[in-house]
Amino acid sequence: MINTKKQALYTAFIIIGAIMLIYDLTGENENVYLKIGGLLILMIGLYNSTKQWASDNPKDDNTPDDEK
Repeated sequence: MINTKKQALYTAFIIIGAIMLIYDLTGENENVYLKIGGLLILMIGLYNSTKQWASDNPKDDNTPDDEK
């Protein structure tokens, strides 16, 4: 079953991380901590989202012998 609250949180992490990275790329001064923080938040959101998607869609192990 899809947990929409968790997925919404992970999506918010992805969006916040992307905004932080884009903001730092468009700004005149470069802030290394903003880049690292944005990338870290983005990666945490992506990692947890893919874990959630994988648990929501289990792989079917009943494949025919021809496809192995």
